[in-house]
Amino acid sequence: MELTQLIKERRSIQIFEEREVSLDLVKELLDTAVWVPNHRMTQPWRFVIVHGEARKRIAELKGKPGDASFNVNYYNKMMDVPMFIAVVIKENPVIGIREEDYSSASCIIQNLSLLAWEQGLGMIWKSYGHMHEAAYRDALGIQPGERVVGSLHVGYASQVPNAQPRIPATDLITVIDQA
Repeated sequence: MELTQLIKERRSIQIFEEREVSLDLVKELLDTAVWVPNHRMTQPWRFVIVHGEARKRIAELKGKPGDASFNVNYYNKMMDVPMFIAVVIKENPVIGIREEDYSSASCIIQNLSLLAWEQGLGMIWKSYGHMHEAAYRDALGIQPGERVVGSLHVGYASQVPNAQPRIPATDLITVIDQA
C-alpha cells in the first residue's frame, strides 16, 4: 500500500474480533516502529504487552468479580480487547529532553499504528486517567520515574469507522517570508 493511502485509510479501532493477535508479529512491528527521530538518541522507551488471560490484570483494576466494587461494564470492555501495549518512557529530569522523548514515543505509536494497519491489525491509542494510578502502574510494572505515554488497544477490527473530516493544512499555514 502507498504510504499516502495508508495514512489516509488508517482508523482508530474500538471494536475487535475475538481473535488472538500474534505476539511475534507485534514484536516485529515494534522493531520497525522504533525507527523514529530521537534528537539525543536517548531511546527512553519500553513496551509492556498484555494479552491472553493476563488481560484480567487490566480488566480487574476496577474490582474483581464478586467484589462490591466490581465494574462489569469496564471488565467486559477490557476483556474484549485482544492485546494491550503500554508505551512507557523514562522521565528525564531535563524538561526539554523529557518533551523530546515524549514526542519520539508518540512517533513510535503513529509508526506502529500504520504498520499494524498495513498487516490488517487495528488499534486505538488510549490515555485514560487511571494510567497514573498506583494499581495500574503496579499491574504493569511501571517504575518510579517512568511515564505511560499511552495504552494501545490492538486487535483485528470488527468494525471500521468512517473517516472523520480533517481541516486542510493549507487552511492552517502561516508563512513568514520577509525580514
